[in-house]
Amino acid sequence: MPTSHTAHAIFIEGPDAIAFAHSQFTSQVTALDNQRWQLSSWLDAQGRVRNMFHLARIGDERLLVILRGGDAAGFIENLRRFVFRSRVKLSVAEGLLAGSSATPLYSVDMQDDVIRLGCGTHSMLFGANVQNEDAWQLQQLREGWAWLPDSALNELLPPALSLHRLGAVAIDKGCYPGQEIVARLHYRGGNKRHLHHVALSKHVEDGTLLQRDNREFMRLLNVIIAHGEQVEALAVMTDETAEQFGQQHEHLLSDDGIDIRLLTTWPA
Repeated sequence: MPTSHTAHAIFIEGPDAIAFAHSQFTSQVTALDNQRWQLSSWLDAQGRVRNMFHLARIGDERLLVILRGGDAAGFIENLRRFVFRSRVKLSVAEGLLAGSSATPLYSVDMQDDVIRLGCGTHSMLFGANVQNEDAWQLQQLREGWAWLPDSALNELLPPALSLHRLGAVAIDKGCYPGQEIVARLHYRGGNKRHLHHVALSKHVEDGTLLQRDNREFMRLLNVIIAHGEQVEALAVMTDETAEQFGQQHEHLLSDDGIDIRLLTTWPA
């Protein structure tokens, strides 16, 4: 979760913008209509999530990527290696992020310098002069929309972030980086880690790795102080760890004394 509200965003533009994005990203980009957005991701060859993002189609040949973790300049540098002869221009989109009132899910509205992404219970605004407020961040956390701290980039497989549930991964499309791993996990199983919503007894930094009995216990992604002293977080943990919560009345204690309560569990 960004501590400031500066957006790490990118424009992908040109006659081949849609086809290029479709060949690189995990979602059905060619099915994305103008003024609509979808969650998507970009994987490495081993199927691990390099980046997760909102992908908005804002024109016939123009896409906006709003990263949910990671750096826009680094994203462009890595993505540019795959452009080859595609007629595509990649550029950093300067702006801030903020939240606003409810707008239909997946809608995109552009007024003046502000692009509004509808998120159902709220909307996410991108622009140079949007007004910051924090309620939307907690709403997205409770929906299981992860922000990836730097320590989680290139580390997690799509099922660990519930990307199938969020419509961010397509199984029935052509090849893209990591596609074989995605298909294997989908049809044969094998993923042992999933996304969960937890409450913590105290605040810790995004990306904190908690231990229990001197072993990795769970990886926290975004952590938010919700109301007063209540702290909520998205966490990736093994299925075995998740089962322990049920056996111990949904409370477990980490080695450093943090009491964790399981609130919500999501499928892949």
